[in-house]
Amino acid sequence: MTKIFARLMKDESGATAIEYGLIAALISVALITGATALGGSLNNQFQNLSSYLDVEAK
Repeated sequence: MTKIFARLMKDESGATAIEYGLIAALISVALITGATALGGSLNNQFQNLSSYLDVEAK
C-alpha cells in the first residue's frame, strides 16, 4: 500500500496537465479582457464619428 502511495506522489503527469489548463485559462481571460476593451474603444470611435456626421449633415 505504501508503494502505491509513494508511486502516486512521484507521478507528476497530472500536475503538468493542470498547469497547461491554468495557462490556457489565463490566456483566454487575457484575450477576453483585451477584446472587451477593444470593443468598447471601437464603439466610442463609431459613436463619435456618427455624431460628427450628424452635425455635418445638418
